[in-house]
Amino acid sequence: MNISHADPTPLSSSEHQVQLRRAVIASTIGTAIEWYDFFLYSTVTGLVFAKLFFPHSDPWVGTLEAFAIYAVGFIARPVGAAIFGHYGDRIGRKSTLIATLLLMGLATFAVALVPTYQSVGIWGAVILTVLRFVQGIGVGGEWGGSVLMSMEWARNDRTRGLIASWPQFGVPCGLFLSNLAVLAFSQMSGEQFLAWGWRIPFALSLILVGVGLYIRLGIMETPVFTRLIAEQKIERTPMLQVLIEHPKEILCSAFARMAEQAPFYIFTAFIFSYGTQSLHVSRDFLLTAVLTASVLSFVSIPFFGHLSDQIGRKNMYMIGAVVTGVFGFIYFGMLNTGSAVVIFVAIILSLVPHDMMYGPQAALIAESFTGRLRYSGASLGYQLASVIAGGPAPLIATWLYGTYKSATAIAIYIAVCAVISLIATALMTDYTGRDISGEYKMQ
Repeated sequence: MNISHADPTPLSSSEHQVQLRRAVIASTIGTAIEWYDFFLYSTVTGLVFAKLFFPHSDPWVGTLEAFAIYAVGFIARPVGAAIFGHYGDRIGRKSTLIATLLLMGLATFAVALVPTYQSVGIWGAVILTVLRFVQGIGVGGEWGGSVLMSMEWARNDRTRGLIASWPQFGVPCGLFLSNLAVLAFSQMSGEQFLAWGWRIPFALSLILVGVGLYIRLGIMETPVFTRLIAEQKIERTPMLQVLIEHPKEILCSAFARMAEQAPFYIFTAFIFSYGTQSLHVSRDFLLTAVLTASVLSFVSIPFFGHLSDQIGRKNMYMIGAVVTGVFGFIYFGMLNTGSAVVIFVAIILSLVPHDMMYGPQAALIAESFTGRLRYSGASLGYQLASVIAGGPAPLIATWLYGTYKSATAIAIYIAVCAVISLIATALMTDYTGRDISGEYKMQ
């Protein structure tokens, strides 16, 4: 690889390493804050929103209604990908990431102020839906920028899997922080938590946004985007162009995420309604278990990202899809034993198969697109999965269990998702270890 050709910046090797570290830290912390906001909503949905915003519905119907609003955030994510993907490829990764952070944080803070059904009737749910949509737009533009901010500073093509996995590390961090916040404030009495305690974690997001904004303002634009500007290769309509040039890569990226995203939201969101209503375990027990699982992901996500640099991105990802398809049956089998210890272990282990895919996923998807269209293409491919996988997953799981009265139906759903991911991943090109810094032609 010709480093001088790939890196247009005048930085020395040591200065480049400093900027790489700053970019990775800024991406990871910023992503953790955004996912704190997003996961906070999913955690509280299964515990609180059905009671506060749909109080007259049957418990399972109320849960379905609450998860329907929850799904709105996922529908909005491709919209955010289109909007911010355009600007990310037009004005740069850094400026776009600052905008997504502000949008996400302010929407989350506003959730703390939403009046319940008791105060304004159905309008509370309407306001909640609008804010969830805004949240989705923000997070839809976040992922692509945070991954590129890290990956495009990498000089060594054989470490991209590890470097790109660090923004993915923000997901378990956000999951940990959101569950920790809810667990802390759920120690108050049930009535107080329902009345106002659940609002505090949402209000705290304003402080986190300030921290993230400070960090992101201190980083430089990536060498790849700087080079695109210098060579006057900025695309006027990147979103339209990526649809023309890379339709296969977009669709394969979306379907490859089926086995990763759908089970993840079953394991981290649906589990709260299933655990409290069907397994009859406490809210705090479930929060502690998911929190512990997220800590394990602190290690497993970068580990599998690094492993993908050694054995190939596609190989690592497909192994993870197979394990996930099998694990769904093991997971619900362990939950249905009724043993607190076994349930706890099942929840802790649930994110490991997910991490086998999520670690290498950022590089696998981002490497599939040429530099001038990478923010748009990677964001759109990644976020389209939200409509077909992540958003509907808790809703589908709730419906399947309510219809068939058996968790086996949910395990079959997870297995089907795994098969779809295997096919989509097999159709993708593996760019592990190859130079992606320029305007290469797709092979």
